Amino acid sequence: MAALRCFALLLALCAAAGADASKGRWETVIRMPGEEEPATARGGEGPDEAEEDAVGTRWAVLVAGSSGYGNYRHQADICHAYQILRKGGLKEENIVVFMYDDIANSALNPRPGVIINHPEGENVYAGVPKDYTGEEVTTQNLYAVLLGNKTAVTGGSKKVIDSKPNDHIFIYYSDHGGPGVLGMPNLPYLYADDFIKVLHEKHASNTYAKMVIYVEACESGSMFEGLMPVDLNIYVTTASNAEESSWGTYCPGMEPSPPSEYITCLGDLYSVAWMEDSENHNLKEETIKKQYEAVKKRTSDLNSYSAGSHVMEYGDKTFKDEKLYLYQGFNPANANMTNKLFWQAPKAAINQRDADLLFLWRRYEMLHAKSKERVNVLREISETVTHRKHLDSSIDFIGKLLFGFENGPSVLQAVRPSGKPLVDDWDCLKRMVRIFESHCGSLSQYGMKHMRAFANICNNGISGTAMKEASINACGGHNSARWSPLIQGYSA
Repeated sequence: MAALRCFALLLALCAAAGADASKGRWETVIRMPGEEEPATARGGEGPDEAEEDAVGTRWAVLVAGSSGYGNYRHQADICHAYQILRKGGLKEENIVVFMYDDIANSALNPRPGVIINHPEGENVYAGVPKDYTGEEVTTQNLYAVLLGNKTAVTGGSKKVIDSKPNDHIFIYYSDHGGPGVLGMPNLPYLYADDFIKVLHEKHASNTYAKMVIYVEACESGSMFEGLMPVDLNIYVTTASNAEESSWGTYCPGMEPSPPSEYITCLGDLYSVAWMEDSENHNLKEETIKKQYEAVKKRTSDLNSYSAGSHVMEYGDKTFKDEKLYLYQGFNPANANMTNKLFWQAPKAAINQRDADLLFLWRRYEMLHAKSKERVNVLREISETVTHRKHLDSSIDFIGKLLFGFENGPSVLQAVRPSGKPLVDDWDCLKRMVRIFESHCGSLSQYGMKHMRAFANICNNGISGTAMKEASINACGGHNSARWSPLIQGYSA
């Protein structure tokens, strides 16, 4: 009889459990009298759901600011970042991608439809959305996207950062830069004062909790030096300080080298440092600070700076102990990941401004000796080098005309103390750039290095009239239709 009663009790318990299971609440744990069920068992939020509510929505903006196969690495960086964020759980609808999209299917790409960011890497191009491509990759569209202003966007997917007060935003930019400026494939360039104004406006709209920005570019620290407030809940790291280049890597002839069919660099040193770090860590355990320190060490060439740069940080540094998953998401496959790099780290790098020449020379060497294309590439190399020399000598001459033969170079190259912005009057800087380009030709991505000279011309009170006269005297005999701002566009 006792056995029958026990059997009946067991049936009742199974029926109760089955009823719970039909509601999605099958619980296998036996509890002591008075012990409460967890929130998940009662139909409340689970740990992940509660965590998501606390974090809000994760948003990301990824920007490759260049075009052309010689700049392969910038779009490769951005595509790689997209894959990391998607594996981390960020939704495609919450990631906005800016890239010219002329690399994957370029006639020069040895693997059509494929982009890699490491010599042994997988295709990072697959699935990347074409939010803003070609002529749509502009500073105007970028600002509109950041501010969530669909009506101000021209072309593209119309996807914007429609964030709310509890959300977290991650911004990553990769391209060429110069003092106070970042490149864009469609002119004008992105200037520091305008970008900081947009960040102020975003903060004033109360549409995010915190934001993290990573910037890969030469002199990228100058975008924030003396400009970036500490009270916007925004943390920034840059590939370089305010007066040095950043570096391309995984380049032909370097170790590790790209596959033999590639004639261009696959990545950038700072960029691959943070991405390969993220791929090899549990981002629910790794902090912003820990990644910053790891990337800083790797980008500095193990603190030797023989082929590397000084990774910098700006803005609000009070939340560096937060975990990276709040911004980059969490890949469950990395739950038990230890601090280990599965790929060989680069042992060499090249100045960003020389990477395009490396590409052109590699292309020249691979072509048949008597081919017409080889002659054309050699002409392009010659014109590029000639224009570089023209820019350097013209700026130098203008400095001597304005400040004297002995003082000119030192005045133009003067670096302001830490904590001071590049220039006091940004409108003056842009005006001087336009005057110079009107008479001396387009600055090009190489000429961005001279932005400090224009800034110092303004800081020393030189008028537009004096700058125009000096530019005419320095470049009056210069005639190169290819580099005319009427064709290339104005940088400011």
